[in-house]
Amino acid sequence: MIRITDIIDRVFENNPKADLDIIDRAYIYSARVHDGQVRLSGEPYLSHPLEVAGILADMNLDPVSVTAGLLHDVIEDTHSTEEEIGEMFGPEVLHIVSGVTKLSTIKFKDSQTRQAESIRKMLLAMADDIRVVLIKLADRVHNMRTLQFHKEEKKKRIARETLDIYAPIAARLGIYWIKNELEDTSFMYIQPEAYAEIQALVAKD
Repeated sequence: MIRITDIIDRVFENNPKADLDIIDRAYIYSARVHDGQVRLSGEPYLSHPLEVAGILADMNLDPVSVTAGLLHDVIEDTHSTEEEIGEMFGPEVLHIVSGVTKLSTIKFKDSQTRQAESIRKMLLAMADDIRVVLIKLADRVHNMRTLQFHKEEKKKRIARETLDIYAPIAARLGIYWIKNELEDTSFMYIQPEAYAEIQALVAKD
């Protein structure tokens, strides 16, 4: 699990004048409200917002984005309220966290994948701050990296949703490493045999 000190160091390297205190406070708050929650992998739930924040730091995003990454699940998954987030971290962080929460409440049915372009447009239209979309993409990257802990049916459903919705959004924004990783991981779960064959051929070269 990535450490908060590593994340703060990365942010400082990118922006020596950054407000690092807000990131540290968000980490402490997130650890407190997620205390006792565990992921399917058996890791503390806190590992997820930390990894998301780490991805955002690697993308050279501002301290507000990294802070919101640490807090992106607190309204949806804990007793935290929007009022509390606003009071503790300010309106800008609250706006982003609320935006991510709204996107997270959208549930896609398999039949909707045929309307993927409309869904992508809707997601982008709902997010009036591009940082909301970037956090959602970082969230999806880490969820795909740990997808093996889900049941088979759910793995394929999430992989298909990722391939149809989130990888194209990353491409549209020009974040090709996210596009490529999401496509590659999705393909591994949707067509595991074909993926294994390709990996074997690549290994021979």
